[in-house]
Amino acid sequence: MRIFDTLADLQPLVGQSLGHSDWITVDQSRVNAFAEATEDRQWIHTHPERAKEGPFGGPIAHGFLTLSLIPYFFETGFSVRETRMVVNYGLNKVRFTAPVPVGSRLRAAFKLLALDEVAGGATQLTVGVAIECEGLDKPVCVAESLARHYR
Repeated sequence: MRIFDTLADLQPLVGQSLGHSDWITVDQSRVNAFAEATEDRQWIHTHPERAKEGPFGGPIAHGFLTLSLIPYFFETGFSVRETRMVVNYGLNKVRFTAPVPVGSRLRAAFKLLALDEVAGGATQLTVGVAIECEGLDKPVCVAESLARHYR
């Protein structure tokens, strides 16, 4: 976890890495809970035995489950002390670049792409997020996340 005192401390880091989050395991119970919450019960996610016969050789996590872990990754990756509240403003780009086998461990690598003042006293961070799966060479998801930090 990297901790910054102020948002101004991030300005010289635009274009650079902010480090990594903690790891999290994506097990079958997490996948099943996500399937129930989203009504997406496709067999490649929720039926381990049938999924063995599918294109991935076993069950995989939903792409949107992987994406939904971004707030956790931010929470364990870096923080700014002067920020009293952070609001998810959205995403510019998202790609699911590889399947996530159930049972995998994931973490995120962060790159600060932009830091901009916006109306209402917020600072908007545009952060490149590359979600890594332990043991794989390439990310399983890449996204540009927009978060507004309020002082």
